[in-house]
Amino acid sequence: MKFDTSIFKAYDIRGTVPEQLNEELAYRIGNALCGYLKPTAIAVGRDMRLSSDLLFDSLARGITDAGVDVIDLGLVSTDGLYFAVGKFGYDGGIMITASHNPKQYNGFKVCKAEALPLSGQEGLDKVKEALENDIIIKSPQRGNIVRKDISSDYAEHCLSFIDISVIKPFKIVVDAGNGMAGLTLPPVFKRLPLKVVPLFFELDGSFPNHPASPIELENLVALQKKLAEEKADFGVAFDGDADRMFLVDKNGKQVGGDMTTALVADNLLDKNPGETILYNLICSRAVPELIERKGGRPLKTRVGHALIKPLMKKHNAIFGGEHSGHFYFRNNWFADSGLIAFLVALELLSRSAKPLHEKIKEIDPYFRSGEINSRVDSASEKIEAVAKYYSDGEQDRLDGLTVSYPDFWFNLRPSNTEPLIRLNVEANSKALLEKKVEEILKIIRG
Repeated sequence: MKFDTSIFKAYDIRGTVPEQLNEELAYRIGNALCGYLKPTAIAVGRDMRLSSDLLFDSLARGITDAGVDVIDLGLVSTDGLYFAVGKFGYDGGIMITASHNPKQYNGFKVCKAEALPLSGQEGLDKVKEALENDIIIKSPQRGNIVRKDISSDYAEHCLSFIDISVIKPFKIVVDAGNGMAGLTLPPVFKRLPLKVVPLFFELDGSFPNHPASPIELENLVALQKKLAEEKADFGVAFDGDADRMFLVDKNGKQVGGDMTTALVADNLLDKNPGETILYNLICSRAVPELIERKGGRPLKTRVGHALIKPLMKKHNAIFGGEHSGHFYFRNNWFADSGLIAFLVALELLSRSAKPLHEKIKEIDPYFRSGEINSRVDSASEKIEAVAKYYSDGEQDRLDGLTVSYPDFWFNLRPSNTEPLIRLNVEANSKALLEKKVEEILKIIRG
């Protein structure tokens, strides 16, 4: 069949509905996944996007036509789907979501048994081939659709990561962004002594208030305003499918995913000394420094969940964190969960005498640029030009180019999906940071 092959991304399948992704494609993708996974049952969850129900019906038909049962989880978060696959031993899972993308998008995040993700290099490429070759599996015995509610089981699982008795009665503002956090958080909050000020908990796939992408500062404005009005202790914002989260301190400053990684690591290493913790190479130097101070073993990785989850399993790491707000836990089948990360950070703050902003100040002496994107004709040529200019630095090619000096470091890597090159710089002072950003961008942009 003919279709827009660009919907097959590095880590998922995603596109606009109905232009790039439609009911026929959903049917074929569900059917082709059965050919690859050879399952007896696949768990399927969906978010609140306007097209999710429509895509579910077609996807489920493609699966059941192949003789495979569909475990219909209904409306869940992506981390809820991973939990269901791991906990109940399903052969695979499909989450219908486009995560933080605008409302016209939808897609599929796919995992196999034990919540291990499929990626463009492993699994999704085979699905794409089946579609291109018009392979359709029709079983004489159709599969069944079985409804399953995991909401209370998932809440209990997440709460098992903390000691509820130590949680302080903080006043917090929580922005669900009209996404799945509006459904998954209330059963958890019922068990905690928090005073929660909810923002946009109504499920609405048209995202009437702001895009559900809290990594972008413009999407935190309502949360920052409410924090000031309520004089709350801190805030938290979740993305559309609620697998990512970002903390915001009482002054309205976003806490980077790398600093949240450090907070979670701090708490986990208190309870589990000597454990291995993964962090991706965009994270601040403050992260491995904290892990080492606490007696843990830091391990640097490439960016991307499909790479990190298998590495965590290989090294039996207790935890892994990314600057993008993805946090992975060994006791969660090595899968990521924004909710578990929030609870572990909440427990740390409850045990600490210091508020969030002071806790961050204590562990973070550095200055960072954030991700700076540049459109280029040839990412590889630009990377080599920068590598040559900084040839006296310590270089590694784990993911793009990372160059380290005693007082600053930077990473330059190409985008997986666009003609862009992404730059992240960290330095010991603001003046040095500004100087180095200008210097590197001059080479990239001319």
